Amino acid sequence: MGVEMSTPNSEQRKQIIEGIMQGHASGRETLGTSIRRLRLEVTGFDQATFAAMCNLSTKALYQIETDKGNPTLGTIEAILRKFGLRLGLVAGIPASSVSLREPSSDVARPVRGANPRRKHVER
Repeated sequence: MGVEMSTPNSEQRKQIIEGIMQGHASGRETLGTSIRRLRLEVTGFDQATFAAMCNLSTKALYQIETDKGNPTLGTIEAILRKFGLRLGLVAGIPASSVSLREPSSDVARPVRGANPRRKHVER
């Protein structure tokens, strides 16, 4: 006898999605892992069923969930929309530690587009 998962109610789904969002935003989970958790914990669907809902092959969904392959942003957006989510920017480091100022002028910078010439080495 298998254990039957009950479908979460609206409030439970909201809490599950919030937890998955936090896990992804904090960097603890990859996008693929987060999508897999959304599929399993929110819908309870197997890969074949969910892939069909998203107009994807099962293999394509598997590759997304395992962070393999190279899905388009449109594909990721279509999956996330099923859960009321969108793809967005998340700070990888605290914004207060990001420096957007010009580098100091005493730092030697290569000329843009210039290729340094190789020095002739005599043999």
